[in-house]
Amino acid sequence: MAPASLTSRFKQSVTPDALRAYLAEFISTFFYVFAVVGSAMASRKLMSDSATDPSSLLLVAIANAFALSSTVYMAANVSGGHVNPAVTFGMAVGGHISVSTALCYWISQMLASVMACLVLKVTTVSQDVPIYTIASEMTGFGASIVEGVLAFGLVYAVYAGGDPRNGPLKGIGPVVIGLMAGAMVLAAGPFSGGSINPALAFGSAVVAGRFKNQAVYWVGPLIGAAVAGLVYDNVVFPVQASVPGRVNSDGSIGV
Repeated sequence: MAPASLTSRFKQSVTPDALRAYLAEFISTFFYVFAVVGSAMASRKLMSDSATDPSSLLLVAIANAFALSSTVYMAANVSGGHVNPAVTFGMAVGGHISVSTALCYWISQMLASVMACLVLKVTTVSQDVPIYTIASEMTGFGASIVEGVLAFGLVYAVYAGGDPRNGPLKGIGPVVIGLMAGAMVLAAGPFSGGSINPALAFGSAVVAGRFKNQAVYWVGPLIGAAVAGLVYDNVVFPVQASVPGRVNSDGSIGV
């Protein structure tokens, strides 16, 4: 039974619809990483001391918000618009996608991130691709907690923004997700780097060839994402719950 089940899941992961979803994740993640890392490189080129200039942080946060809103919208109807391995992990823990599909999403997202950073490295010859680092006064454990909290907020917004029970409000889901990401970068950028996205940190580290504290950008976000998915689906708004005025999964209105 087990081999047959594994074979069945593998076949489901290579259907035409599944392959389109992987391509959608690749395209969206590529442009998201290109915009975010590119904005950091642009601020460094335009400002003599971008590391301590508040306007540099604002620029990256705005780029994050705009890019994530747009790329989530681009892929939403094909792959769900994850654009982030932490979001994919949170969806897998919540049972919304299979483990095999999640792994394929991860591969697409990480390849896209590496490709985006590589394009930036090759085309901006005089610029180095920036990597995510933690503040000197922070420990790796503390930075992991910060990244976990950021990921919780982002993935919770993803769950809420994509919930069909929100009715007409579902249409603004990508905007809500992007605004949350931008706010999180403003809050934690100077401390943990404000990556919130393992693929984003991974791609820049691969191209730059520096992997210091890389675990911070995986452990924290993955744990935060898993907790967010479980809390939303099982505690705050479980499937069988009905909220007054809210559209339920069967199309009825909560009373």
